Amino acid sequence: MNHYETVFILNPVLSDTQIKEAVKKYESLLKSNKCKIVHKEDWGLKKLAFTIQNKNSGFYHLLQFEGSSEMVNSLEVEFRRDERVMRFLTVKLDIYAQEWADKRRKKIQSKVKA
Repeated sequence: MNHYETVFILNPVLSDTQIKEAVKKYESLLKSNKCKIVHKEDWGLKKLAFTIQNKNSGFYHLLQFEGSSEMVNSLEVEFRRDERVMRFLTVKLDIYAQEWADKRRKKIQSKVKA
């Protein structure tokens, strides 16, 4: 099993329920294909560096998961088919990136508990 991290940007005109439905769709897609979701984050509405589809902002989401490379291909096909997704990027994490992601996750969790 490889470790991956996916960031995707959803259209800013979506309602909260539509955003939650979209995120849940991708989480269930990963789980149904025997991937383990390690961590997920909602970064909220952020301004884009450049306009995408005449939009200046978007809702950012991060998913860290363990799975096969074939699963990444099918996940990206679903991203391309979904009109709600404006952009996405999936990267395979090496050992050092995994360590950094673990530190970052622990730091975020400690802030939530405090």
